[in-house]
Amino acid sequence: MSEATIELPIFEALQQTAGADFVVELVDTFLGEAPVMIDDLRRSLAEQNAERFRRAAHSLKSNSNTFGALALGRMAKALELGGLPTANDDGVHAIDALQQEYARVAAALKDLCNG
Repeated sequence: MSEATIELPIFEALQQTAGADFVVELVDTFLGEAPVMIDDLRRSLAEQNAERFRRAAHSLKSNSNTFGALALGRMAKALELGGLPTANDDGVHAIDALQQEYARVAAALKDLCNG
């Protein structure tokens, strides 16, 4: 069985802690910033900028986990920990897969906030 795009207990706990309205604001910010982080991963891979690559992966991992997007968080963590040497082997495909997962996460978060 496939993993949930968003782990609802984590998302619901965030709503209870921060308030549902504030979580909508956080989600909007994430939806605006995550594509920039993914583009940063691509650019830093092309430029072989290891520190920028690691920072972008770390930020994406942390933000994803906050909302319960654990699969996306794990994908970003693998890029963060593997760094450019791992990403160089198949980085474009790994980032493409991460971007596809992000698209699923974005749709799920929009549904949760509008639903």
